[in-house]
Amino acid sequence: MEEIQVDTRPNQKWYTLAAADVTRALNSDAREGLSQSEAERRLAKIGANQLAANKRKPLFTVLLDQFKDFMVLILFVATLISYFLGEYLDAITIIAIIFINGVLGFIQEAKAERSLQALKDLASPMARVMRDGQLFLIPASRLVPGDLVLLEAGDRVPADLRLFSANRLEIEESALTGESVPVSKTAGALSAVSDDAVPLGDQKNLAFMGTMVTGGTGQGLVVSTGMDTEIGKIAHMMNQAEIAETPLQIRLEQMGKILVVVAVLLTLVVIGAGVWHGHELFTMFLAGVSLAVAAIPEGLPAIVTVALALGVQRMIRRNAIVRKLPSVETLGCASVICSDKTGTLTQNKMTVTHIWHSNTTYQVTGSGYEPHGAFLLQGKQIAPDRDQALVQLLQIAQRCNNAQLSCEEEKARRLLGMGKAVKRWQVVGDPTEGALKVLAAKGLGFDPETGKGRQEGVRVDELPFDSDRKMMSVVEQKSDGSYVLLAKGAAEALLSRCSHIMWNGQVQPLSATMRHRILDQTEEMAAQALRVLGFAYKPLQGYRRGQSAEIKESDLIFVGLAGMIDPPREEVRPAINLCHQAGIKTVMITGDHRITAEAIARQIGLMRGYGEIMEGRELDRLTDEELAERAERVAVYARVSPEHKLRIVRALQSNGHVVAMTGDGVNDAPAIKTADIGIAMGITGTDVTKEAADLVLRDDNFATIVAAVEEGRNIYDNIRKFIRYLLASNVGEILVMFFAMILGMPLPLVPIQILWVNLVTDGLPAMALGVDPPEADTMYQRPRNKHENIFARGLGWKIVSRGFLIGLMTLLAFWLTWRENPDDLVHAQTVAFVTLVMAQLIHVFDCRSQHSVFHRNIFENKYLVWAVLSSIVLVLGVVYLDALQPIFKTTDLYFRDWALIIVAAGIPTFVAGMGGVLRRGRPRPANKSTAGTVRS
Repeated sequence: MEEIQVDTRPNQKWYTLAAADVTRALNSDAREGLSQSEAERRLAKIGANQLAANKRKPLFTVLLDQFKDFMVLILFVATLISYFLGEYLDAITIIAIIFINGVLGFIQEAKAERSLQALKDLASPMARVMRDGQLFLIPASRLVPGDLVLLEAGDRVPADLRLFSANRLEIEESALTGESVPVSKTAGALSAVSDDAVPLGDQKNLAFMGTMVTGGTGQGLVVSTGMDTEIGKIAHMMNQAEIAETPLQIRLEQMGKILVVVAVLLTLVVIGAGVWHGHELFTMFLAGVSLAVAAIPEGLPAIVTVALALGVQRMIRRNAIVRKLPSVETLGCASVICSDKTGTLTQNKMTVTHIWHSNTTYQVTGSGYEPHGAFLLQGKQIAPDRDQALVQLLQIAQRCNNAQLSCEEEKARRLLGMGKAVKRWQVVGDPTEGALKVLAAKGLGFDPETGKGRQEGVRVDELPFDSDRKMMSVVEQKSDGSYVLLAKGAAEALLSRCSHIMWNGQVQPLSATMRHRILDQTEEMAAQALRVLGFAYKPLQGYRRGQSAEIKESDLIFVGLAGMIDPPREEVRPAINLCHQAGIKTVMITGDHRITAEAIARQIGLMRGYGEIMEGRELDRLTDEELAERAERVAVYARVSPEHKLRIVRALQSNGHVVAMTGDGVNDAPAIKTADIGIAMGITGTDVTKEAADLVLRDDNFATIVAAVEEGRNIYDNIRKFIRYLLASNVGEILVMFFAMILGMPLPLVPIQILWVNLVTDGLPAMALGVDPPEADTMYQRPRNKHENIFARGLGWKIVSRGFLIGLMTLLAFWLTWRENPDDLVHAQTVAFVTLVMAQLIHVFDCRSQHSVFHRNIFENKYLVWAVLSSIVLVLGVVYLDALQPIFKTTDLYFRDWALIIVAAGIPTFVAGMGGVLRRGRPRPANKSTAGTVRS
């Protein structure tokens, strides 16, 4: 087969070529695009449309970094000295333990890096592309030269494109040129005045990878991908930003430095006291350094990163993609969730059920995107083509529309006992426009997928929808050469531009009485929770391209209304109840009619008898101070624009709230960026919005936001759990040595035992706490203050008190055993060693609850159970295996020893646990008015 030649020269001056020449050079089709097979062939030859990634740190370097800690290096030196003094077995064992610790740290860091890279991959942009004449949504990385790409406001340009159509297309190119003002694009070839290259900013028929579409629509062929694009040439790594550390990680690193100083000072005291009481200097030095290595939580930041990454992976499984790690901490602080209505609180599966014109209401049957249904008038089926106004409305619905319907055939498993083909219709584009396309197919009888049977003019111009005009218009040239403008939009916005109305098939002036009748009908339909759109048209006399929207969209002829239902998601009501009991205020923000918004709000339980509704025009009359005061009582904002969202966010923040705000459009980006937690829609959201967001919802579902908040709370709680565990354990280790030396007792632990305690208790059990499921009352708690200290709510006291008890009971077990037989120090040290390990392994279960060890099922976290059992097996091995006893300075333990060990190790946890039982009552919701537990 002869290979198709494609011109992919990086220095080709595409802006000078006519559209036909570009199509020819790329062996593509300006209407149909490439075929799927040809696209796959080019992808295999040219490679993915990706910028070169930053070089990652080699794994070997990551492993070496685990041994660069100052105290570890000192321990290395001390161990070498021990080796040369003849303590060969001790030296080799200590080196082995250090190496195992390093490998565990390496595994943790590598896992965190893989998890973070997976998050980055999930956030990769998508592109709308025509292949084989059909519209597909594909990852931008799979684009190849010759692909036909469609652009609209909010898109990130996925590759370098030579534009073939540019309808009021404006692109912000500051990422490439530094110019912040959007550039108006054209489609015609540029004439080269000389051999010099035209500056990038003047190449107005090209769209460059990484830039943002701020307005209009356009189409173009891909001319360059990956590193051959303009942005690739300057190696600007748009998607390779460094992962920022979270505020918690920064605070823990600072705390770690303080703990290092404290641990070193206490270690020096231990060494000095030991030498003062007659212990050998080198023995005390090695013991002190081992104690410092074990006591300093040098792996705490890495474990926090792993816990964050693991938590984020759980959030992904619940359809929430975290783009910025610091937002994970903030999620647990959220006190207000401001949510869009359409698609987030509702299913976003629009179905037109009512049509009104000339004071007549029609019902439309059918559901979803199936293009089959009937038109009913007073319960009797009618033929739509016999009603001129109805046909006109359906034609506007069909032609003033950019959505496409696609049909997939699925083999139903054992459906009716046979392999019957089942058709599933989907919308590519806006769901509202998809519903209108289905409506037109039902009434006009054309095939919605192929367009067969459709009669229409040729579109020559488009005025895209924007939030200020609240409408969309297209201009078509009819077969007789005349032009007509077709428009749809919010009824009020459309009426303000209409001067006539089609009434009973006749065009007549639009009187004030008729305006009021239309508005009353709009409210009546909205009261049924219908989303209402108006339809109008206008024959254009003397049309010329470039006229302003104000001129073209004036003196329109109003035709009628269409009402579509978008039912609430079933899971939203329980999710709102869950928010209420967690002390989180839920606010609906919508551009829909007030009555529609109120009807939906009542269905989902948002209006609890006290919530107010505020419209955008009322909001405009309020000062910032007045809005802040009213915002505490408002549950629904209706008829608002994206600009209002920014004021709402700031008003709530001024009252001390941590605000989560959802959005999908280009104009939502400022509000999302200003909010404490910006949330973008993964399905309907634009690339601009996703770039500004902290969190992206893969399913555009409100319940996913609530699940993310719950997961955010649990991630923070889990971090507090293993901080509590690690630091309390380390405090216990330091104090047992500290008290022994101050009291002039023998060493209760030898260096190798200290290091082994650190290995078996600080590794797997601490990591298992990072995946601990949430407590039953996690969503009963009020949102925490975002400035809360990590040791708040009694955590600092728990660390110190439990650590003190662990150290005290370990020392007591050592002293009782040593006093009974002062000549057998190894036996007493073995008892102390096992007591310290068991006390920490019992304490880890206490750390799972902020109340007490008795409030949770210890078998609920199977990873923790296996981690503790593994640690116990390791300890038993060094105690009872003859080959290991000389290395770890241990000896066999008997029943009496184990009785002492279990009692001494259990006292710190169970004594504290009984106190928790006495203080703890039944969990109550943060908002007492909500009864019962609601599951999301």
